[in-house]
Amino acid sequence: MLELAAASKERHDRFIQRVVASREVWGLKNADGWACTASTADGGEERSVMPFWSDRAYAKQCAKQDWSDYEPTPIPLDLFLQRWLPGMQADDCIVGTNWNAHLCGYEIEPLDLRQEIGRQLENMG
Repeated sequence: MLELAAASKERHDRFIQRVVASREVWGLKNADGWACTASTADGGEERSVMPFWSDRAYAKQCAKQDWSDYEPTPIPLDLFLQRWLPGMQADDCIVGTNWNAHLCGYEIEPLDLRQEIGRQLENMG
């Protein structure tokens, strides 16, 4: 379990570095909207989780089974930071970052992710 958490955190850290470098985030989208699932990771009530990836290939490997009709779709980083994350916070939705092909990965509050990305942007500036 600890090993899975460590791997998820490594993929999350890679997500931060890569989206800052590329200035885009990838999600999975179909005609009905964006891929989303539910989680009870904190043992509390079920909340929606919307996964995002740092590159197209990572997103593509998760476009299977229930998400087989979804396509990797880029989102400009500025739009993600200014609109998506505050909107997800308002909707009480959690962000999943760089989930693996088994749909396992790191989950974080939207505004916490916004702060992490912001710090990385400052460090590069």
